[in-house]
Amino acid sequence: MDLTGARWHKSSRSNGNGGECVEVAVNLPGVVAVRDSKNPGGPALLFSPTVWSDFLTRIKTDSV
Repeated sequence: MDLTGARWHKSSRSNGNGGECVEVAVNLPGVVAVRDSKNPGGPALLFSPTVWSDFLTRIKTDSV
């Protein structure tokens, strides 16, 4: 998938020490992309919006 139009946003949980940095792009049609901000040219994980929403809900409710 071409991710050149992705608008990446860093997680508010990412630390400022150069580790544990996650970025998410939700502006792509039909897909949510997730990548390591330390390696922006590297691979990205792709999820359907429904799967991503379910993942976030489970994390927020601590039911994973």
